[in-house]
Amino acid sequence: MTEDKLTAARESFSGKGMTENQLVEAQAIAQILHAEIQRSGSFFEKLTDYSHAFARNEKFDAVRAEKMVRDTYIATQGQSMNQTREALRANEKRLQQTGDPAILLHAESVLQIIQDGPTEPFYKAQDQAAVSLASKLSITQNAAKVMMKDAFAAKHGEDLYERGKAAEEAYHKPVREAEIATRKAEKLQTQSQSRSYS
Repeated sequence: MTEDKLTAARESFSGKGMTENQLVEAQAIAQILHAEIQRSGSFFEKLTDYSHAFARNEKFDAVRAEKMVRDTYIATQGQSMNQTREALRANEKRLQQTGDPAILLHAESVLQIIQDGPTEPFYKAQDQAAVSLASKLSITQNAAKVMMKDAFAAKHGEDLYERGKAAEEAYHKPVREAEIATRKAEKLQTQSQSRSYS
């Protein structure tokens, strides 16, 4: 959190009445909610859950906690949670109509991430590509995954998940199994050395 954002949060309507620890906690919750909006485009459930948790040991209720978190979010992000969500949705709708070459490039990069060292399982490779694409196009990560899947199927006539899992089986799984075998061998060697010392 930059000093400017911290100052903005302190000077917000709710921030003026918060203790330093409450402000830090409200900022942390606002950051979690921002990450959730970036991932899924939703925040209502987490806002409710975190507001209840925030208020649990304080002298204010969950409704007041939610207001404090919302004010902190606006102060640190420059817009409300709903405005953030709506901007991402608007970009998603526009891209569904116009498309973007970056979508297919990111979809194809999933297979490269799985193959190139250090190898990754499909779910992590897909997530890396989706996070990168979502950031580039200002859309949610979930929408990026759907768009990558659709672009890959349109171009290659195959399911990205199936191709990714096949690449994982061919490239990542042997590396992972070798790492596991090495760890087991090291553990056995350490155990036998400790037995010989005792």
